[in-house]
Amino acid sequence: MRTRLLPLLIVLMAAVLLALGVPLAISVAGAEQQRVVVDRIDDTARFAALAQFVTVSSGVDDPTSASTNERRETLGRELASYYDVYGIRAGVFYTTDTPMAHAPRDWYLPASGEVRDAFEEASLSRRSHDPRQVWPWQRNRLVVASPVIRDGDVVAVVVTDSPTGPMRSRILHGWLVIGAGEAAAMLLAIGAALRLTGWVLRPVRVLDATTHEIASGRLKSRVAVAGGPPELRRLAGAFNEMADNVEDVLEQQRAFVADASHQLRNPLAALLLRIELLGYELPEGNEEIASVQHEGRRLAQVLDDLLDLALAEHAEADLRVTDIGALAAERVAAWAPTAKAKGVRLVGDCPPTTAWADPVTLSSALDAVIDNAVKFTPEGESVEVTVTADGGTSSVVVTDNGPGLTDEELTRVGDRFWRSGRHQNVKGSGLGLSISRALLAAGGGSLSYAHHEPSGLTATVSVPRSPTS
Repeated sequence: MRTRLLPLLIVLMAAVLLALGVPLAISVAGAEQQRVVVDRIDDTARFAALAQFVTVSSGVDDPTSASTNERRETLGRELASYYDVYGIRAGVFYTTDTPMAHAPRDWYLPASGEVRDAFEEASLSRRSHDPRQVWPWQRNRLVVASPVIRDGDVVAVVVTDSPTGPMRSRILHGWLVIGAGEAAAMLLAIGAALRLTGWVLRPVRVLDATTHEIASGRLKSRVAVAGGPPELRRLAGAFNEMADNVEDVLEQQRAFVADASHQLRNPLAALLLRIELLGYELPEGNEEIASVQHEGRRLAQVLDDLLDLALAEHAEADLRVTDIGALAAERVAAWAPTAKAKGVRLVGDCPPTTAWADPVTLSSALDAVIDNAVKFTPEGESVEVTVTADGGTSSVVVTDNGPGLTDEELTRVGDRFWRSGRHQNVKGSGLGLSISRALLAAGGGSLSYAHHEPSGLTATVSVPRSPTS
């Protein structure tokens, strides 16, 4: 969930930062250019004031007079000094395009372009409008023109043609500062998103892990309700309450099964005793009384198995480091006489392998599995017991060459009281494998089944090689 939520938050935060950063960058560029334009307007106004005196000489308009020439020379020196210091081309041109003064000396009013447009606009007694925005990747020049007015008429125009390199550098520097700020804000936002998603989703992860533990049989697991948003804390509390109720219900069921099995044993034992006494009064070999005694003993076995199952689901496993190979070899040796009496060959390949298991539980599980394998294997066939180790698991694999199970039956094997319809006449209650599976699950083990080719069944008892968390 975090991998889906985090990119969404990052995209949203990036969109917000871009929505703030792009207008800010445009504003910085516009402000920098506006500063330059205002500075050029001030310069052109100063030159226009100087040029205004050039055109006036003691009330007589005489461009050739001495005072006019002196003022023109002063204006020329000012323009030349301006060009030398700032590298900005500047000139004062009569409305007839004739230069009054200009710097550098080889710069004249062009016939077209931005300089000509600014000149024509200023000739109409209008100060040139703000030029188009210059961006850092453009090499445009900045042109500003101001009219020189005498007696309400425009007699000349001051034009400045500025290089934009320094201005573009300052804009780029401002953008880099904004970009660095955006990057820092993005990193800070990502860190905040990581903390936020971790804070929000941590209870969800704990809830998921606890649910898995309860589903695996560890009913004592609960969710800590200390962290996370209030809604998830309430959910954790409700989950714990539900888990408590489920555990209570299961505990009541186990207690009922155990109590019922225990309480029925004495009446059933008394009933079997009376049946046996009644049998002495009937003719020897009576089939009905023999059938009743058989069913009574079977019922007693079922009650014993139910009690064992209830205790197995409630018992704590005594886990320790166990030599699985030695334990499996011991069970093979114990079942060998039974298999031999039935005409079945029981063989074992049990190399030394250690695992983390309850020896008593594992022995009981192996007994149940080997018993079933020997019971359903025809005379003359063999049952193989193999010990293997793979990664973090050690396994005992019991393979027989019996009739096996269908795919549907394979999904039900190990269920309580379930027995294949083909094996209803075989002795057993259908609880042995259920008891083994419950005991193994308490210690982190498992019992699984699969087909064996060409016929038969493979049962695998697996236990962890290290302690489970």
